[in-house]
Amino acid sequence: MTIAVERVRVSVPATSANLGSGYDTLGLALDIHDTIEVAVVDEPTHVEVVGEGAGEVPTGEDHLVVRSIRFALAKLGVDVPGLSLTCRNVVPHARGLGSSAAAIVGGLAAGYALARGDDALDEGELVAWASELEGHPDNVAPAVLGGMCVSWMSDGRGHAQRVPSGGVVALTLGVPATRLATTTARGVLPSRIPHDTAAHAASRCALFVACVAAGGGDWMAATSDRLHQPYRRDVMPATFGLIDAWRSEEIPAVLSGAGPSVLAVGEVSERARADAERRGFRVWTTSLAESGVEATCLE
Repeated sequence: MTIAVERVRVSVPATSANLGSGYDTLGLALDIHDTIEVAVVDEPTHVEVVGEGAGEVPTGEDHLVVRSIRFALAKLGVDVPGLSLTCRNVVPHARGLGSSAAAIVGGLAAGYALARGDDALDEGELVAWASELEGHPDNVAPAVLGGMCVSWMSDGRGHAQRVPSGGVVALTLGVPATRLATTTARGVLPSRIPHDTAAHAASRCALFVACVAAGGGDWMAATSDRLHQPYRRDVMPATFGLIDAWRSEEIPAVLSGAGPSVLAVGEVSERARADAERRGFRVWTTSLAESGVEATCLE
């Protein structure tokens, strides 16, 4: 099969997963986007990275976006000689804001658009393929679908359902300078939890979904968590210092993904912002991104 087009541009949002007790289940898209421009070329693959990750990530076939493009092309029965990429990255790396999910979803969408055209993206396939590459669907689902998503694995395949939002959801991020590998954050979790912890998680996870659907509600209760956050305190004390400080002021703050960033529902006061900055966190005000990944053919 031949490609449909030779150049595409992709925009893909940052994401935040877990959202309290929705461990490996809930995720939402943030109005912060990476952009990728891809061209098919008759020469070795080369990646130019602008912004986050510049000078740090691979610039050839082993770049995650390139590997994801190749994965999609192979699934669709297409091969190309080489690729020229420009990745303009805004999403911070290794901060719990879905940078790897953005790279995977962006690459898959680019590959799909190169093979089939920009009006042929299959969101169900993208979620499944991205879950295969990422290992779980909680970040990749909102990167594909936008908004807030409930995701799950069934027979080794990732699935997701977007939750209609009942109103604009403002969000605040506290992003530290330090990074943390997801494997480190996962490594401190127990293999089993008590029954009452599971019941608490189920109720709070359901409440978070209900609050998004209603456009508001008891966000402090919805963001209460006993499932994974208590076990992660020791590996990111500064992060939990900020979470505790914000929650003491009735700001519904949680660990963003596996951390070390903090996500709060709503805007924070100037005092809370200043306190976070004194603690070494960059504070961003953003919102729920209604759109997921978007691909545009350039020819």
